[in-house]
Amino acid sequence: MIIRPFTLADTEQTIALWRACELIASHNDPLKDIERKMKVDPDLFLVGDKDGQVVATVMAGYEGHRGWIYYLAVSPQHQGQGIGKVIVLEAEKLLLAKGAPKIDLMVRSTNDKVIGFYQSLGYAAEAVTVMGKRLINDR
Repeated sequence: MIIRPFTLADTEQTIALWRACELIASHNDPLKDIERKMKVDPDLFLVGDKDGQVVATVMAGYEGHRGWIYYLAVSPQHQGQGIGKVIVLEAEKLLLAKGAPKIDLMVRSTNDKVIGFYQSLGYAAEAVTVMGKRLINDR
């Protein structure tokens, strides 16, 4: 597998992967999320390419205070092979190079499998409440 920056040619495969991994919620438009990311630090949007197929993704961000990880996905048939760990470590490396002293991420509290995965990489639950406010209602 080659880890490389996302390109627009990856859009269809990426969205299909996110759907297969159940990452798309009704309030998220994956095309708009991709368009927005391509305007801000597109180098932090990575894909795992195996023989021309997108088998993994991670979208990272850094706003000057801390790094964030979003849209980590590994195709169901490639899970359990270390691909998720490799692509997360690459995102961590890029965030560290930008100066991020810490990385945060959000996982649905019911997703025990993914919580366990992140714990195996050294991430821990923190006593915070995530709050949000939609500024643009363009789902």
